[in-house]
Amino acid sequence: MTNYDDIDFSPILAVTDGEVITHSRVRDIRLASGKVLALVTLDNGRDHTRPNTLGPATMFQLGETLDALKARAAAGEIQAVGITGKQYILAAGADLSDISKVGSKDNARLVAQLGHKVFGKLSELGVPTFAFVNGLALGGGLEIALNSTYRTVDASAAAIALPEVFLGIIPGWGGAYLLPNLIGIENALEVVISNPLKQNRMLKPQQAFDYGIVDAIFPAANYLEDSLAWADGVLGGKIKVDRKNEPGKIERAVKWPVAIKMARGMLESKIGTVPKSPYVALDLLDKARNGSKAEGFAREDEALAELVTGDQFAASMYAFDLVQKRAKRPVGAPDKALAKKVTKVGIIGAGLMASQFALLFVRKLQVPVLITDLDQARVDKGVAYIHDEIGKLEAKGRLDGDSANKLRALVTGTTDKSLYADCDFVIEAVFEEVGVKQQVFGEIEQIIAEDAILATNTSSLSVEEIGAKLAHPERLVGFHFFNPVAVMPLIEIVKTPNTSEAALSTAFVVAKNLGKNAVLTADAPGFVVNRLLAKVMGEAARAVYEGTPVADVEKAFAPLGLPMGPFQLIDLVGWKVAAHVQDTMVHAFPERFYANENFHALAELPEVVEKDKGGRVTGWTKAAEKVLKPAVGSSPASAGEILRRVQDGLAQEIKLMLDEGVVPEVEDIDLCLILGAGWPFIDGGASPYLDREGASERSFGDTFHHPMITGIAG
Repeated sequence: MTNYDDIDFSPILAVTDGEVITHSRVRDIRLASGKVLALVTLDNGRDHTRPNTLGPATMFQLGETLDALKARAAAGEIQAVGITGKQYILAAGADLSDISKVGSKDNARLVAQLGHKVFGKLSELGVPTFAFVNGLALGGGLEIALNSTYRTVDASAAAIALPEVFLGIIPGWGGAYLLPNLIGIENALEVVISNPLKQNRMLKPQQAFDYGIVDAIFPAANYLEDSLAWADGVLGGKIKVDRKNEPGKIERAVKWPVAIKMARGMLESKIGTVPKSPYVALDLLDKARNGSKAEGFAREDEALAELVTGDQFAASMYAFDLVQKRAKRPVGAPDKALAKKVTKVGIIGAGLMASQFALLFVRKLQVPVLITDLDQARVDKGVAYIHDEIGKLEAKGRLDGDSANKLRALVTGTTDKSLYADCDFVIEAVFEEVGVKQQVFGEIEQIIAEDAILATNTSSLSVEEIGAKLAHPERLVGFHFFNPVAVMPLIEIVKTPNTSEAALSTAFVVAKNLGKNAVLTADAPGFVVNRLLAKVMGEAARAVYEGTPVADVEKAFAPLGLPMGPFQLIDLVGWKVAAHVQDTMVHAFPERFYANENFHALAELPEVVEKDKGGRVTGWTKAAEKVLKPAVGSSPASAGEILRRVQDGLAQEIKLMLDEGVVPEVEDIDLCLILGAGWPFIDGGASPYLDREGASERSFGDTFHHPMITGIAG
């Protein structure tokens, strides 16, 4: 087994210069029993907006601190060691910017080994160790706790998680071995694999306690005092820590391998086999069933070294940076001081989309929201839907009774359009047809104030054309949501040649207040997301109409790593919507986009495709086959040919979008695909993947990124 004391760690200190060091500050606390607990507090000297992170210099200092405490324990000066963090935060894990700079596979291995060496000391001090999880504990932060003897948690801690799989790596400082041996394989699979793949879901403190990750949970008001008193009770034998899943109670012979097999099948069905980290994590969890801790840690060392230096982690770090930084500072957004204050929102329409808008606006802005439609029955149905959704949130405990009643009171529905007079921001959710949108905006413009903002949720129509008959087209802005409205984090904000800075600024401020990420796009067909999805869908349709079976087409797209295949996606967004978007794109760019009139015939059917239990498309329904039969050719394309077409088509289209100025930079396109279409982090959106696959070079003789975003050789 690896002897971490014999390893020279200096190479990783050299390549991660400039680290914000999280210091290990020690103070002795005399407990009520007279015993002394040495409390280590992790603190980087910054406020809570800059969490503690665990870079190499931090780890070296923590290791030296623990060595000194081991000597004091041996001398009888202390009877226990506790470790906690600065206010609200234990630690947010490894400093990922440091990890991405390691430079070689050997250095990546050193990062893993350093973590194991330092955290491993927590179980070798000669006295019990207590992790007091006083706040956010992610990745390495949680692994500090797992390496300790006992753990408590603050009931108000923001989040607890091992999110590494979300970023293309694995918990590499003990988590993959220690967690399943602490809480059992089913719970560990949830924390290590399932949660990261569900948009990086985190645990609340109560869940961490229920799972058995922590031994005790205390309210925030006296958290540290209660934890110290609890630790004193444990040391004195007055408190017995009973772990329902402790090693002797965990069933390993049957349940463990069955859980792993089921998880593998679920992964293959849900995400395919392209993402590496979930399967590496699964193998580590599987092997944690047997063998020693030293063997488990050695496996983590090798797995982390392999993944950190791979293409998928490089792309994930690029994507992570886009979502964490670029998304929060939208390129091209005007000064927010220009924004009009929004005190009342009007929504034209009362259908499902309009009702989803109303629910979001009233929850997030907490201002009066007005919905209208052609008749009172539709309005009543819309208001009832909104009230019902508020009731569901109340039932789940996400709203208290007073808040729920307040929100219901803020939503009104009517057929009387004159009530739009005092609305500051009016958005339409009507039929996707230019004439209809022009008509409703024409009516509303007569009623609203001169400085009120109009917004259209069109998915692919020209915003400038929609506003062509307005007296003040400068007040109109595109405000394109993605479905489901409450969940999808992106809004494409569309600027026409006429859009004023005030209208644009208002749109960006409203988007932020709605909790959404906004990206500025030009008024081009399909904007960003739908233009590129239309390319994907069109190539899938082309292959089908050439004679390729639908299941084969779906499989051909698998190497893209998308959350779902093209026909599964079409079935989700709706065949009528897809047919409309394809028509729009073919009308705009007939030489580059593919549509088929049978799209519309399929859209009239109640069911178009058959699916397996995992939701994957396996074939057409009998009704769809009847529609398709006369139109399908007899020259099926190979999987390689289909994949190459879609890769080259995407690369060409993205390059043209950049040349046309649809967005300022390729990073904005990748951000839109990640936030608006669930494009995987492991692709970095699209452009790093297309560069690596050679599609950029084939399509326009260059790459989007210089240098390319790839893993580290050696």
